[in-house]
Amino acid sequence: MSQPRDDRQDDLFRASLDAIINLRHPLVRLAAEIDWDFLAKRFSSVCRTGPGQPPLPTRLVAGLFILKHMHNLSDEALCGRCLEWMPSAQM
Repeated sequence: MSQPRDDRQDDLFRASLDAIINLRHPLVRLAAEIDWDFLAKRFSSVCRTGPGQPPLPTRLVAGLFILKHMHNLSDEALCGRCLEWMPSAQM
């Protein structure tokens, strides 16, 4: 049998995530403390998949609600902030 392909060379010129973000940033530390699997299980019992648009990832929705509460933002202000925080979301 052949050996599994090593794809590490493909990532040679990509920066690792820990080199891009500050691991000591308060939001990064908060995200590490949250039990995302627990939230996903709890929300999946409420949200059923069916016809229509598929649901957004639980981590995204819960994270947005946390940011909305932390910064006391309206829905519209949260959307505006998301576009500032995630420039790739504008595309």
